Amino acid sequence: MRFPNPVFVALDTPDLDRALAIAKAVKPFVGGLKVGLEFISARGPDGICRIVETGLPVFADVKFHDIPNTVAGAARGIAMLGVSLFNVHASGGEAMMRAAAGAISDIYPRPLLIAVTVLTSLDEAALESVGQRGPAVAQVERLAKLVQASGLDGVVCSAHELANVRKSCGPDFLTVVPGIRPAGSEKGDQRRVMTPLQARTAGADILVVGRPVTAAPDPAAAARSIAEDLGLPTP
Repeated sequence: MRFPNPVFVALDTPDLDRALAIAKAVKPFVGGLKVGLEFISARGPDGICRIVETGLPVFADVKFHDIPNTVAGAARGIAMLGVSLFNVHASGGEAMMRAAAGAISDIYPRPLLIAVTVLTSLDEAALESVGQRGPAVAQVERLAKLVQASGLDGVVCSAHELANVRKSCGPDFLTVVPGIRPAGSEKGDQRRVMTPLQARTAGADILVVGRPVTAAPDPAAAARSIAEDLGLPTP
């Protein structure tokens, strides 16, 4: 599955009314919505269903990472809510990823299942502090190969690793890229970032944009601006 409009707006807020208001405002200009742990922890499955009801594809950014049996149950639960894609942590290993994939294999329509490689908030120094030697790009490439071998649909990675993932896993392997920052935006807690046009040109399938849209005085205008920069049709 590919999305004609690759921009997914991250609704990272515990406030359901605010999330729905932003979703309504940006809907004409984006291809989907992302809900993460802040929203899901506050609003739970019912909150996810409310976002799904907006009619846009929904990425549940749950990042499951546990023993295979637990992740299998969690994967099936989230998939039953009607999301279009969700994720696990690749560092949970092949058995865990295969368990998640198996748990949703009979669900129709089956959501896409992807895996996080290296968080975009981590730079080389942070990786070394947790025992990861070598550049981030090498770790991302290793994990992407494992994700593909485990039968998943794609990975979450930064735009800086896209070329390596494409080379190792081919053009049909889904790439979801957070840490997207339009030119002039603050990086916040992200480290490995890129502009929407740069990331799209590099081959990203889905661009996850959060605060540059949701914290803007006019989220709809911010979303429209990104769409126009990407050459996408706008109403």
